[in-house]
This record gives sequence, C-alpha cells and structure tokens, in this order.
Amino acid sequence: MTHQELPSYDQAPAGAIRFNTDSRKLEVYTGGPVGYGTLPNGQWMQVDSFTPDIATGGARGVFGGGYAGTPAPAITNTINYVTISTTGNALDFGDLIAAAANKNSCSSFTRGIFSGGATPTDSNSIDYITISSTGNGQDFGDLTQARRSSASCSSSTRGVFSAGGFPSAFNIIDYITITSTGNAVDFGDSTQARVSSAGCSSSTRGIFSGGNSGPTSYNIIDFISISTLGNAADFGDLTSAKNSLAACSSSTRGLFAGGVNPSAINTIDYITISTLGNAQDFGDLIGTPYGLGSCSSPTRGIFGGGVTPTITNTINYVTISSIGNAIDFGDLLTVTSSICALSNGHGGL
Repeated sequence: MTHQELPSYDQAPAGAIRFNTDSRKLEVYTGGPVGYGTLPNGQWMQVDSFTPDIATGGARGVFGGGYAGTPAPAITNTINYVTISTTGNALDFGDLIAAAANKNSCSSFTRGIFSGGATPTDSNSIDYITISSTGNGQDFGDLTQARRSSASCSSSTRGVFSAGGFPSAFNIIDYITITSTGNAVDFGDSTQARVSSAGCSSSTRGIFSGGNSGPTSYNIIDFISISTLGNAADFGDLTSAKNSLAACSSSTRGLFAGGVNPSAINTIDYITISTLGNAQDFGDLIGTPYGLGSCSSPTRGIFGGGVTPTITNTINYVTISSIGNAIDFGDLLTVTSSICALSNGHGGL
C-alpha cells in the first residue's frame, strides 16, 4: 500500500503497522493521531532487522578531518574510530581523500559520508567509507556548492546537508542517496543562511540547529521531512544562541552540545524530535569545547575533540534517554578541532 491509499490515517491508533512501498520496510506509528507525513504529536518509524552489533561488534563512531596537533595545528586527513558501547581510546581507521577541516558527515548502517570542508579553500567533494571495515575514503561525487561548516543528517537511505559556506553563508540544502554514488541534488532552503550549525535526525525528520552569520549567532532550530523535498520550517529555539556546536540523536531525542557565543559554552540541550518546541537543559560537557564532533548509538551520544580553549583529544559520552553531565570516554588519536563524526547506529537509522 502507498501513503495515498490510506485514507483512514486519522483512525489509526498508536502502534499501527504499515508496509512502506518506497522504502520496502515495515513502519510502526508512535504518538497521537495520524496524518499525512510527520505530525508534531507522532511519527511513522521504520522497523528494521539490521543491528550494528552484527556488523561491527557494536555501533561504531567515526571521526574525520579537522585541525590536528599543537602548537600550530595543521589540517589533517586522519579518520579515527571507536566502539560507542565501550570506553577507551580511538583507533586508526584510514585517511580522507584530502586533508580538510570543518567537513560535515552523515551515514547509513553501512556507509559513512564526509562532504565539503576547508582544504584550506572550500571544497565540494564528497568521500565515502564502509563503516564496518577500515580503509581510506573513496570519491562519491560533489555538493551543489563548495562550502564548509554545514550541518548534516540522514535516514537509512538519504543524506542531507544544510547551509554552511565561507566567507558568505548559504541557505542551501542538498541531498544524496547514500547507497549510490553521484552528485548532490537541491533539496530546498534553510530558514536562515548560516555557518557552523549542527544536525541530527530521527528516521523521518531532520533537525538543524544554531550557527552564525558574521558576528550574529542564532538559537534557531529548523526541521525537514527527510524523505520529501522542500524548505525547512521552524521547530523552536535552543536554550541560547550559539555556533560551532555538535549534535547527535537517538530515534526520539536530539542533543546539541558545546559551541560559542561569543565565549565557549559547555551546556548540552535536548529536544524530542517528533514534537515542536524549545530545547531544554540536559547537562554539561567535560570542559567547554567548541568545534567538536558528535555521533551516537541508539542509547549513547559521544562528543570528541574541539577547543577548550586549547585543542583537545578528549571524548565525552552521555546516556541519551537520561539527563546529566557527560562522562570521560577516552581520547582521539590526536588533539583535533573542527572535526566531524558519524556512526552506524544513530537515530535516523
């Protein structure tokens, strides 16, 4: 059955199951009354038989690029990885095609995507890796616009890249089909042209938060329906305006951590992705990092690297379903800022 063949959506109870002929997967409805698309009080979520525990022994977090080393950090092509359910130091995964900082990233269960960034000039290139293995990045295609410091999110099939740029900020949103290779395609526009924002997602809804344009930082939270095309809409506000923050999510909750406005911020905010509304306080990071990377398993969020004000290799973690302060996880291979991260267990899968 297709969406159009379900005229009695408003009669379906929470827990209803359907077969989506587009994704070829079962979906279960969570929340209140059902309507076309995703409503603030409910959403269709995929029922999936895949688990990253089979592929990699646990959800794997992968960190790529950035400015590494001290006292004079240089742009790096290094890729690190960790097993999110454990604690410990990161291991070497391989290298990006080219050294770049301020890249953005997204992923499916099997494939990780790194796009854009500063090399030091802005790049439009997209790399991909196979998350369950180790090895170097390979060419995927190009963004519609060369840019750095975008926000990104993904479902199990589609990756979405929002805003970014230097010295001018863009409001562009691009998308790719992760299982294929090829150039990105126009999706729509964000509500505000900005750089250094952060993204996360459920299986149906993408979230983009924060960022800045020149000296002005924003507390904006936008959302999109990942499977459609169109412009982003207003979701609510962060607890404070900030840029250079990081984001991750479970299937239901999004977290936004760190950042700067104009001084560094160690706070973690959270939202319920299927609703609309303002973020609430979750807890604090270790230190006051900005320019950090973040990724997640279904239960745990991790945050690595950044500036505190010195560049750090620290990895923090939190339990997404609770609230509280971050705990030490281990260390990245090197001290690195302006790093990006992805996983094969995030909330969009």
